[in-house]
Amino acid sequence: MDVPSLLFIKYKMDRERTFYDERPDYSRPRLAIPEFFRLRAAEKLAFLYGKRGAAIWLPELERVIQVHHACKPPAMLAKELAYDPRRRFHQEHILLITYGDMVRGRGPTPLAVLRRFVERYAGDAIKTIHLLPFFPYSSDRGFAVIDDRRVDEHLGSWEDIYAAKRGYDLMFDAVLNHGSARSELFQEFLNGNQHVKEFFIAFRSPDELTLEQRRKIFRPRTNDILTRFETIEGPRWVWTTFSPDQVDFNFRNPAVLLRIIESLLFYIRKGADLLRLDAVPYIWAEPGTESVHLPQTHEIVKLLRDVVDLAASGVALVTETNVPHAQNVAYFGNGCDEAHLVYNFALPPLVLQAFFTRDAGALSRWAMTMDPPSEEAAFLNILDTHDGIGLQGVRGILPAGEIDFIAEEARKRGALISYKSTEEGGREPYEINSTWWSALNPGTEEEGVGMQIERYLASRAVALVLRGVPGIYIHGALGTANDYGAAKASGVNRDLNRGIIEEELVAVELRDRGSKLSLLFRGWRDLLLVRRRERAFHPRGPQRVLMISPKVFALLRTSPEGDESVLTLTGVSPVETRLRISLAEAGLRGGEFRDLLSGQIVPAADDTLSLTLSPYGRLWLK
Repeated sequence: MDVPSLLFIKYKMDRERTFYDERPDYSRPRLAIPEFFRLRAAEKLAFLYGKRGAAIWLPELERVIQVHHACKPPAMLAKELAYDPRRRFHQEHILLITYGDMVRGRGPTPLAVLRRFVERYAGDAIKTIHLLPFFPYSSDRGFAVIDDRRVDEHLGSWEDIYAAKRGYDLMFDAVLNHGSARSELFQEFLNGNQHVKEFFIAFRSPDELTLEQRRKIFRPRTNDILTRFETIEGPRWVWTTFSPDQVDFNFRNPAVLLRIIESLLFYIRKGADLLRLDAVPYIWAEPGTESVHLPQTHEIVKLLRDVVDLAASGVALVTETNVPHAQNVAYFGNGCDEAHLVYNFALPPLVLQAFFTRDAGALSRWAMTMDPPSEEAAFLNILDTHDGIGLQGVRGILPAGEIDFIAEEARKRGALISYKSTEEGGREPYEINSTWWSALNPGTEEEGVGMQIERYLASRAVALVLRGVPGIYIHGALGTANDYGAAKASGVNRDLNRGIIEEELVAVELRDRGSKLSLLFRGWRDLLLVRRRERAFHPRGPQRVLMISPKVFALLRTSPEGDESVLTLTGVSPVETRLRISLAEAGLRGGEFRDLLSGQIVPAADDTLSLTLSPYGRLWLK
């Protein structure tokens, strides 16, 4: 067989959708657990639970993996044999973040409506859908999970998930840290069931967690760390990091870890290509410490990585850690032993700062340091999420006064600000609650919508050109303004950014060629489609920041093979910017350049590119 035919078969295998069997087939050969995995897993379990605990729980871990393996059809096994972990992500990987019921329209289920909406308006522009928690829940918009094995009947069914999987890669949320206080598991704890007695962190008296210990705990919230519950054995004070309705799991109990691993493998069998480890820094709590980023937490992530690499090669772990950048990137581990993707939480506030100050200097200097530790790891470059715009990621990069400035500028534009407790007993801005459109653009009529769209697209372009995998929240894709009615009705700041999208209204607005959404949509698609086809934007391709002008974020991207380059120029200023770029200093050859976005030809004379960048202009020169 010739080389082109072999390449076609490999391409076809990469893109074919394979599904697990519903039940294990034990007539197939049993998975032989490799010795290297057994040794590594035993070492991690011993670190967490001692040698005796490792000896008890390692056989159970192996059994769980073998059951999972028995659900793999032959086509999936063949596909895994050809898998190369360096090829997990490429320039086509653009991720859309959405709730399952965020789009309202006519259809059998909300999940079916969402799939139709995505296929109609973004079908050829994205590759992956991040379906935010779609399980039955009691609060926190899905993150207080009642039953992590069922699809919320108000959203649809597993059949709807499979239907979405046929067209897209899927990312599921693994809410590791906590479950709902209304879950059956926690109800059994309240009922005194001895099998789940150690599944949660509970005290007979709140005084068992001393004031000094409480002060040491790093808190993403201002509520009390302990919540009182009445049980069959009397009152118990339960550890609740995020809210009284979200009870933390006790990972000091190995049965909890095994249950979580079973859930992750269940999600993979149900269609997950990526697993988002929600609030992972807090999963190991230890009184007397900050109970965040503990060595045990990293050891658990490493064990999960080993399990996923063995049981489901090709599936990626994504850590969600809205913490200072230095702590965030620690979840890469050595680049091959923890997360495959890490949320780039430093990026959104740095982009806001660049556009608020009309100076890309801080953003550019930070981007110079943004290198993943291996070819198997990448940043997930987001600007907005379902929560809003986190500020923790930029602590240690920008001074506190500059972070306060970003929060205040967003507040002037209509944002709400959420706070967290500090060690000194005070509070500091934790998160900007706003859509990206409202946070970036003034809510006045000082300028036309055309300028606001240009500013908006420029800001989004930064996340698309940076090395990594871009993630786009659905309200960010549509340029939605803040939903004050939803936030007022619920009393939840984050609901500013979680409004319902009416499918019919989107269709009407897109038919009007001069509408804000129509103009925005056309600009978006140009950016996304060009990025998808250009090898220079591959996550493994290097990047080089060019300090050309404080008004411009300039980045040279090169393909992994080194044979293609694209010079990206993004204006952060509302005025024209004249640029003279030395090709030698930029590392480019002379000749003619073409702007991939407009098709415009830009000649180079005397080894220099001379051009004028329009207000908030974007040039991708090849």
